[in-house]
Amino acid sequence: MGRKTTTSLMAGAALTALLALTTGPTGAGSARAATTAAPVSRDAERGRTPTSAPPFHHPGVLVGARQLAFVKGRLDAGAEPWKSALAQLTSSRYAALDWKPAPRATVECGSGSHPNHGCSDERDDSMAAYTDALRWALTRDQRYADKAIGIMDAWSAVIREHTNTNAQLQTGWAGNNWARAAELIRHTGAGWPAAAVRRFESVLRTVYLPELTPGSPRKNGNWELIETDALMGIAVFLDDRAAFDRAVTMWRKRLPAYVYLASDGPLPVPPPNTDIKGRDALVKYWQGQSEFRDGLAQESCRDFGHTGWGLEAAAQTAETARLQGLDLWAEGRQRLLKALELHTAYDNGTSTPHWLCDGTVKTGLGPAVQLAYNEYHGREGIAMPQTARYVAAHSPFGVNYFIGWETLTHTDAP
Repeated sequence: MGRKTTTSLMAGAALTALLALTTGPTGAGSARAATTAAPVSRDAERGRTPTSAPPFHHPGVLVGARQLAFVKGRLDAGAEPWKSALAQLTSSRYAALDWKPAPRATVECGSGSHPNHGCSDERDDSMAAYTDALRWALTRDQRYADKAIGIMDAWSAVIREHTNTNAQLQTGWAGNNWARAAELIRHTGAGWPAAAVRRFESVLRTVYLPELTPGSPRKNGNWELIETDALMGIAVFLDDRAAFDRAVTMWRKRLPAYVYLASDGPLPVPPPNTDIKGRDALVKYWQGQSEFRDGLAQESCRDFGHTGWGLEAAAQTAETARLQGLDLWAEGRQRLLKALELHTAYDNGTSTPHWLCDGTVKTGLGPAVQLAYNEYHGREGIAMPQTARYVAAHSPFGVNYFIGWETLTHTDAP
């Protein structure tokens, strides 16, 4: 039996299984079933690994089976904004069937990607793989599954290390996309040969995890949150409970140090595992901001672009955790809600008060709000007027480094 015939049979069986999963742990009952079915344990609250843990749900990195079935139904009905969002994906350069990957053994990335020896190539190739994987999962067009497989196979045959000052961040950016692409392709019957899957697993374990696991506690907070996001996604793909638990611990420590709430006290929570403590050190770390109010982020006075990355990485991690039965969304609710409403207000045109960044901010959150908006407004029914206005003005959201196609995947997602 030839590969195409085998693949077609696998795809049909996989689609049946995919739809059947909507009655399982990630799709049963209400939209909150996944999180209420497996509440945070006392061990987890205290940062300890539980004595036993449930198996991982697949596909379960950012996008799950129930979401795929929901989006496919909306697309079959020709409904908006999913129709326009898919058209945006389809017409993008990342979905080109003549895409040629450019893998390297050593990806060298300095500050600001200078030097850029394979940095943008790896980010673009990983996003192309995820784009193709999404299109395959939603349309069952085998050409896109094959293209995603080809890109991932090309890199897993070559990549051996990331080097220079941006190595960890680069690993996070690309690792997020690789994990999402690989998870979709592996668990939707796309026909990825087992030997190729094992090689990709090996590369994620030996090249990516060692860069991500230590985190980057002294860097601006978006770094460690992006690394946490990638670590969790890779952990799910590898069925690696220890790496998953490490990501959860990193998230729980970093988000409170990234977004301020008045309940923290007069000063922000210090970044974990650093000596950045005391008023002078924290004000310097918070870009010179000396007055702290609900929703302010550690990088707000740097620019909203990097702040958006940090908030989005926290949201993406929470969404993957939700698919695995852990409700980080609830744990981060007030910080993420306050942060999104504060920052989108200024992106929407609200005048900047003098207390904030001496009256001047660099706006532009980018496509960094859809997941949290869908969770808190869509699933939980919380009013988010500024974020709603921002979504209406800027969607459909496209691609930005490790963020891709979230109007398509997460508008009204169950």
